[in-house]
Amino acid sequence: MAHAKTSYVCLPCRASYKQPYDRDRERICPRCALPLIHVGSAFAAPRRRDTAAWRTLSVLLHAGVRFHKSCCGGPGYRPRTLGEVRERMTYARRSGEPIARSLVRHEVPSVPPRGRGERR
Repeated sequence: MAHAKTSYVCLPCRASYKQPYDRDRERICPRCALPLIHVGSAFAAPRRRDTAAWRTLSVLLHAGVRFHKSCCGGPGYRPRTLGEVRERMTYARRSGEPIARSLVRHEVPSVPPRGRGERR
């Protein structure tokens, strides 16, 4: 039985590769020879020329967000634009919630003021 393939990406080359998963083997980019990042089997790569989408992906990956399948299908919500990323990072900063958790929120709740004695 063949092993299922999963996705690996190289951010500097803006390239994605599907390869069998092996925890003990480091994958190397064939273009630049840098290590590839394991992103999961539910990943869909943006077009190479879409630099904004690759910047968004870079923020997600550096925060520890991956694209693994869940029991019900896909990986869940992931922001697609830099504006959505900024909105969720602002929420994380104001609420104290971890960035990785804020980035995968479908809806961003309004944040109450920080202190009880603060005035606007």
